[in-house]
Amino acid sequence: MTRKNIISANWTDTVCRANGINIHYLRTGGNKPTLVALHGLTGSGACWSQLARELEDHYDIIMPDARGHGQSSAPLHGYTYQDHANDVIELIRTLDIQSPYLLGHSMGGMTAAMVASRLGFAIEGIVLADPTFISPEWQGQLDEREAVKQHRQILRASKSELFKEAKAKYRYRSSEMLEHIVQARFRTNPRAFDVLIPPHPEFDELVRNIYVPTLLVLGSEGIVSAETARELHALNPDLQYKLIPDVGHGLPYDEPVRLAAAVDAFLKPTLNTTQRVETQSRFSAYAANVM
Repeated sequence: MTRKNIISANWTDTVCRANGINIHYLRTGGNKPTLVALHGLTGSGACWSQLARELEDHYDIIMPDARGHGQSSAPLHGYTYQDHANDVIELIRTLDIQSPYLLGHSMGGMTAAMVASRLGFAIEGIVLADPTFISPEWQGQLDEREAVKQHRQILRASKSELFKEAKAKYRYRSSEMLEHIVQARFRTNPRAFDVLIPPHPEFDELVRNIYVPTLLVLGSEGIVSAETARELHALNPDLQYKLIPDVGHGLPYDEPVRLAAAVDAFLKPTLNTTQRVETQSRFSAYAANVM
């Protein structure tokens, strides 16, 4: 692969100690509302780079690598959604982030929903991009051992070979995005696939217990159906949903610009200075209750 300047030079590239492990993250910075972006399985914080460039003028975007991914630690155990949520909550606490917004894709979407359900009004708003809201029946069909086997087979190829294959298969994805994806795949520890082991969190209960504005972004060929979105809206009227046509599960990879526009359009109305001042003091109380 041809190395490009794929990470902006003015972004922070560092590590935070959380729950006894190192969590690596990228951060766009600035005195702006904070948006914490959580990637999916086999991804990394860098996979948000294109979307982050679309939004960094308006948000301080933090893009952590989940445990077992990217440059974060890969402990021997602890890959449930609860563990991932604990890491995000500890990251928010350690970095002293007040009233953040959350954005999550796939595995990161489920994690974001769990964090929001626990932190209540300490979160300003949440965007879920085709999260892993799947039925118990579908969960039963997941086999983390088979996923690990496939992962190891993929890693037998060189990065250059994998990049060429991905370029041929996903011709609409930019070369920069494919480089991030390939790099993230090679940095995914096989233990990370333990998150596939059921039971998964009951996503309808999570949604029922989110008390801040929520946007569910669907791909027309993604995991979460419009029917499921309507059912979740009925459970929680604060949840809105938006369908992006002609795209599947890889929303941040295939449509980073359109996803960024959806995120910005949804979050802008919530950027109310009075509301932010009122809620800034809430995080400490909520964090103390859930830690």
